[in-house]
Amino acid sequence: MHEHPSIGLGTTMKVKKLALELNYEPNQRAISFQQKKSFSIGVILPELSEAFFSAAISGIEDIVGKHNYSVLLGQSHDDEKREKQIAENMKKHPVDGLIVSVAKNTENYEHFNIFKRLDIPVLFFDRIPNLEDIHSVSCNMEAGTMEAVNFLLDNAHEAIGMINGPEKLFASQQREEGYAKALLARNKKVNPELMVPSDLTKESTQQAMEKLLLLPKKPTAIIVFNDYVALDAIQYARQKNIRINEDIVFVSFANLPLCSYMDFAPVASIEQFPYEQGQNAAETLLDLLNYGRQDTEKIVYRTIHMNTKLVLNNRDFT
Repeated sequence: MHEHPSIGLGTTMKVKKLALELNYEPNQRAISFQQKKSFSIGVILPELSEAFFSAAISGIEDIVGKHNYSVLLGQSHDDEKREKQIAENMKKHPVDGLIVSVAKNTENYEHFNIFKRLDIPVLFFDRIPNLEDIHSVSCNMEAGTMEAVNFLLDNAHEAIGMINGPEKLFASQQREEGYAKALLARNKKVNPELMVPSDLTKESTQQAMEKLLLLPKKPTAIIVFNDYVALDAIQYARQKNIRINEDIVFVSFANLPLCSYMDFAPVASIEQFPYEQGQNAAETLLDLLNYGRQDTEKIVYRTIHMNTKLVLNNRDFT
């Protein structure tokens, strides 16, 4: 059936003819068992309904599909317990490798360490844990935040607020560091009151906006965790009769397509290239799989930091 060179052409043709007559289909499970591969990649995402992760999974599937791998997808819905259950199910499946963007409240990563002990590579992307000895693909959130702060300072904004993500997310820590570094580099003071967290829900974002608007010196610009948080923040500001991108200017992260349909879009977004992140994650994981079994003491962990890019949504902004 596979045209092995040790089998004569006549025999091969007869076998294929008989297989066609009998409607024979190869037993994929038997083939996988023989090759010790399932030819499936597990992917755990927070929320597929978000355009960012939809684009990322497209990038992943486009790459692994070319190598005859399928994708087994699970959504954590930003819940650590659900994330652990999905990982357990994928361990039992099993998958040949795992690509993960962690839930916003995940604190314990032992459910991923199990895969390492089973010699199943795990690669984190976008939302990566603050751990050593992991494979990861992500955008440089610190540099992206610095770019956003400098953009606003260059446009005469002194009081710059930031609605950050959950404090447990490493990406939130990176944003905070970038915010402070950019201000200090320009000899500006860092006011901790201008940095408020959000758990990424509408209610939490509204509470964050309320805190910022109650400050004695209100911010004239606000950097928000992503475009979805920006939607909630802008809606709240409009309810308070604040003129968007006049009284308060917004800059967000992700640069999702929805920004082009918004009447009051952030003046700029930090592009994080989700499709390309997905592609890089898939290519790196396949490379790890092709590299074969490794001595755990000699593993070279792959870390890819992609550059961000500030994209203007309002070309007339000055």
